[in-house]
Amino acid sequence: MEKEIKDYLAQFVKQSVAEDLGDGDHTSLSTIEVGAQGEAKLIVKDDGILAGVAVAQAIMSYIDETLICEVFIPDGSQVKVGDIAFYVRGNIQSILLAERLVLNVMQRMSGIATTTQKYVELLKGTDTQVLDTRKTTPLLRVLEKEAVKIGGGTNHRFGLFDMILIKDNHVDYSGGIVSALTRANDYRKKLNKPIEIEIEVRNFAELDEVLNFGEVDRIMLDNFSPADVAKAVKIIDHRFKTEASGGITFETIRAYAEAGVDYISVGALTHSVKSLDLSLKAKLL
Repeated sequence: MEKEIKDYLAQFVKQSVAEDLGDGDHTSLSTIEVGAQGEAKLIVKDDGILAGVAVAQAIMSYIDETLICEVFIPDGSQVKVGDIAFYVRGNIQSILLAERLVLNVMQRMSGIATTTQKYVELLKGTDTQVLDTRKTTPLLRVLEKEAVKIGGGTNHRFGLFDMILIKDNHVDYSGGIVSALTRANDYRKKLNKPIEIEIEVRNFAELDEVLNFGEVDRIMLDNFSPADVAKAVKIIDHRFKTEASGGITFETIRAYAEAGVDYISVGALTHSVKSLDLSLKAKLL
């Protein structure tokens, strides 16, 4: 697991446990003997792609470093109903404290990975990559984008800080394509770090303006039909990377890929997925 994710997880788990725990888990404190030992198994109740196993291990380790987790199915694996992903053994009160956070994270991440993998499968045989977006759950972006990677997708920019992405509102507020690109390039020259510029175009007139101006790294073709994407890709002729976006679905994504676009961004990877059903079942040692 990358250092950035580990650092994020430490804060995420701390805040999540504090939100859940308050002044104590009174149910466990009142019903479970202090120091009692047990185990639990993570049971898969839906077919799909498993994600969040490494995160679950980090959560359990943070809550109680004496918990022992034995993993049978790693992240990115295809799973089916009845599979057992891992066993966790140790202090029962610690297991119960970790249970809901582990399940919430893994179910969400597995749902995203499963959905992403379905899109990726539809692109097989093409050179097009499926991208996520910033349409993520606030403060869960790290985990949701990690789940996209586990499902075989590619991360777009993480946030506002790692790419200049000029969208329609930026264009309109700044006074047009040329004005927006001029300002962005002036800003980039003064910025003390390498950063790419991508611009969204809504029609062929805007595309012509971008091509005449140049000085961009990627062009986003927003709400173009597959036929228009193919036409635009031909006009761009590999001078810049291309991306299609705007309501692209399971039914239409293949046509966009076959139009020759480099990337297809799909907000649905993270904003409207169905979580994968998982369960943590207890057993006394």
